[in-house]
Amino acid sequence: MKKKNIALLVLAGMLNIYGLFSQETFNVMFYNLLNYPLENNVENRLQYLNTIVDDYRPDLFMVCELNNENGANDILAMMQSINPNYNRAAFVLNNSDDNLGNQNDLQNLIYFDTSKFILESQNEVITIYRDFNHYRLKLNTVNQSTNPIYIDVIVCHLKASSGTDNQALRFQMVEDLTDYLATFPVNSNVILGGDLNVYTHSEPAFQELIDTSNNITFVDPANRIGSWHNNSSYIDVFTQSTRTQTGLGGTTGGFDDRFDFILASENMLTNTDIFYVNDSYKVFGNNANTSCHNQEINSTNCSGTDFDFNIRNALYYFSDHLPVTLQLQTTEVLNTHSPELKQPIRFVGSNILNTSFLELEIHSEALFNTTITIYNGIGQLVKTIPLKNSVYIREDISNLSNGLYYITLSQFNSNPLKFVVAN
Repeated sequence: MKKKNIALLVLAGMLNIYGLFSQETFNVMFYNLLNYPLENNVENRLQYLNTIVDDYRPDLFMVCELNNENGANDILAMMQSINPNYNRAAFVLNNSDDNLGNQNDLQNLIYFDTSKFILESQNEVITIYRDFNHYRLKLNTVNQSTNPIYIDVIVCHLKASSGTDNQALRFQMVEDLTDYLATFPVNSNVILGGDLNVYTHSEPAFQELIDTSNNITFVDPANRIGSWHNNSSYIDVFTQSTRTQTGLGGTTGGFDDRFDFILASENMLTNTDIFYVNDSYKVFGNNANTSCHNQEINSTNCSGTDFDFNIRNALYYFSDHLPVTLQLQTTEVLNTHSPELKQPIRFVGSNILNTSFLELEIHSEALFNTTITIYNGIGQLVKTIPLKNSVYIREDISNLSNGLYYITLSQFNSNPLKFVVAN
């Protein structure tokens, strides 16, 4: 090797050490939650979602088929038990179905790590059937005031089922999105996470998304465009169905379709501010095992080295879809420093309780006449405590079983308080 090349390699290594070539990576996930929480054929479903989220640790978590705000809060509490930096966007009811009787309770939402992303705005794109939800995020970087980096996140759930009528409805929905995106700067960083319900790339809705004449053209980061339905050649990108057994809710029939996607705007494959990490697109839980075709995801036919039985079993019981994941990266440095916040409440004595009472001291008048909430270890709301103008609280918790619990304060950007009942 020439001396000049060696010197350049040494210099590049030194620059990397000093952070000038530093890279921050973000885990992104989209997941169809299968009518959460109203679908209750499987008991305690949130424990399975806990296993999934805890394993992948998404920095940005896009979801559809979320029924109501209580479900949104349950998921947030569960996620904050894993990482207290998680937060969510505002929960908004779908408006697109108003002319159809307003009976659709399938909503979209995002959750995100607040140490990495700042939610700048959110908006809804009204269509013939379901909303597209648009969230504008800014990277929490040290240079955000001089070089702000934005990501426009679109979450969707297109009309389901086969047939030309349903294809036409999906196409009409995507046309409304195209019109909305026509107002964006052409170099916008856009990702689209959704259950597209398309059976092949030739469907008009998918062709509209990848149309190069659009202001924003989407690409498939997996580079696996084709006729997916029941075609085992594309098993590595299949996302549905995780089940053949009936009685669990959702669709049966086994593993044979690619309905769930994360698409990216063209520029996110080439720009340097925020970009797709090559070969990072994965279907979470999919071992790309051809024996898995038309099988249940937790069967031995779907085994492999990437996702073990514990993960595939959690996926099986939580939803009839698998999540889709990819990674994004930036060369900017994140602003990870944040001042410590004074905890507005604290325990009287130990946080390991072997009595029937929880005793707390209130150190902020901002909590007066509000409430605090208690969640169990799998994110279920178990108790709400109304606060008055008192600095001392003694609450009966004799109905709580032994285990780990979290106290959350929606009024403060502070970590949940943990306590253990050990009677």
